[in-house]
Amino acid sequence: MVSFISCFFFLDPFSFFTSLFHDGKIRDIPPTPVFAYGTDKDTATVPGPTIEALHGIDTYVTWQNHLPPNHILPWDPTIPTAIPHTKKGIPTVVHLHGGISEPESDGHAESWFTAGFEGKGPTWTKKTYHYHNHQQPGNLWYHDHAMGLTRVNLLAGLIGAYIIRHPEIEAPLGLPSGNGYDRPLIIFDRNFRTDGSLYMNFTGNNPTIHPQWRPEYFGDAIIVNGKAWPRMNVRRRKYRFRIINASNARFFKFFFMNGLTFIHVGSDSVYLERPVTLKEILLGPSEIADVIVDFSESKSHSAILANGAPYPYPSGDPVNEANSKVMKFIIKYQREVDTWPFPNKLIKYPSPDLSNASVTRYIAMFEYTSNINEPTHLYLNGKSYNEPATETPKVGTTEVWDVINLTGDNHPLHIHVGLFVVLDQTELVDIEAFKDCMTKMNDAIKCQLSKYARGKKVQVLAHEKGWKNVYKMTPGYVTKILVRFSYIHSNASYVFDATKEPGYVYHCHVSIPLLPLES
Repeated sequence: MVSFISCFFFLDPFSFFTSLFHDGKIRDIPPTPVFAYGTDKDTATVPGPTIEALHGIDTYVTWQNHLPPNHILPWDPTIPTAIPHTKKGIPTVVHLHGGISEPESDGHAESWFTAGFEGKGPTWTKKTYHYHNHQQPGNLWYHDHAMGLTRVNLLAGLIGAYIIRHPEIEAPLGLPSGNGYDRPLIIFDRNFRTDGSLYMNFTGNNPTIHPQWRPEYFGDAIIVNGKAWPRMNVRRRKYRFRIINASNARFFKFFFMNGLTFIHVGSDSVYLERPVTLKEILLGPSEIADVIVDFSESKSHSAILANGAPYPYPSGDPVNEANSKVMKFIIKYQREVDTWPFPNKLIKYPSPDLSNASVTRYIAMFEYTSNINEPTHLYLNGKSYNEPATETPKVGTTEVWDVINLTGDNHPLHIHVGLFVVLDQTELVDIEAFKDCMTKMNDAIKCQLSKYARGKKVQVLAHEKGWKNVYKMTPGYVTKILVRFSYIHSNASYVFDATKEPGYVYHCHVSIPLLPLES
């Protein structure tokens, strides 16, 4: 059985409905021009349609580009950017985040294409993407991944949820489902002008170098599933929320102001072995939390989902009145019998085995600044995207990566095609001396990493000890991860050739070096 889906891109006015619950007012703003996914102009939405796939059943998606000639947001052509020779239309390409996909369908940054496929990136090969869906059940999301345009294309609206279901494995868990009790919540931040249009500053942090480029974007309005500060009516029972942080740079520290808790059942695209009860959840950009919320536990008839993460995280400005609120749940007065059981066990996957690691790699994050001390770019291992790849894992192998964050910000690292387990995080002592050595030599071994990586340890939280595809790299720390380049549920090799061009990438949503695989 094969499912076929055709999806398109459109520029369409879309009304971000603003429900200012925190001051008791409801206010509409004018329709907002956006880029949206959909099968026709009238049904395109932000976020795009949620695609649901069955484990082992192939999905084919024909991505077509109907974007207009000019962008609705400023973008800077002085950074490495997809610029078609035809000068017609805005380039785009779709990456299925968390998907274990063949290279040609992974949404490589240089596989972009313009309207009518008139312009194509140097690694473009096919119109119809093939998603095999042989991986474990879980939560994914799709978004634009075009070189130099990813941020502005996402800000314009090119995001959507993708769920892989495995009824035989998931049904016995008895998690909430059907009738609106199982919902993706795609959360992001935006700024708006008074006419309803999206706002992004046209002047860059370093205008003499890059006229319009800014390293981070923060919006004061918090958007959930296309609505700003929305309300949702719920019954006094359990709900399942698949929370996706689709922001450019904003971290969210979610908590309920009335004390409700989260039952965490999945992290990114993988179920946990056991559920974990949490009062708050910290999600970096592109991370996913799969949670159960039991509204029957509320003593009040409303619950506000709030945010307490400073921006940039962790040492930036504290949240303000606007971005400290996310959404409001209106809880029905009538009590009811909730028949959904609470599972003690979920899905157990093989534990990481360090003895099988074939190699240890050192991945250093370097931040460079201008003469006014503003960030200009972030490199991994001191190398730009255009330089030859230095990480070439073999299919079916396990590797240990020591990720060294020499910047002042927390960077969520995402690895395509591989899943990983975080082993530990260790603080760097005398970090300035280590930075000086790394700046000169760019070699963690020669700079005696072990001499500096001996500070305090940060415990990996219980709900983040399982397999993930994104993790928050704490500034001034070495994060040791074990990466697996095969299916974790079966330990089998991929059902496609992962060694083909154009390869894969790993990145921290700022810099994107190549990650080709070897057979």
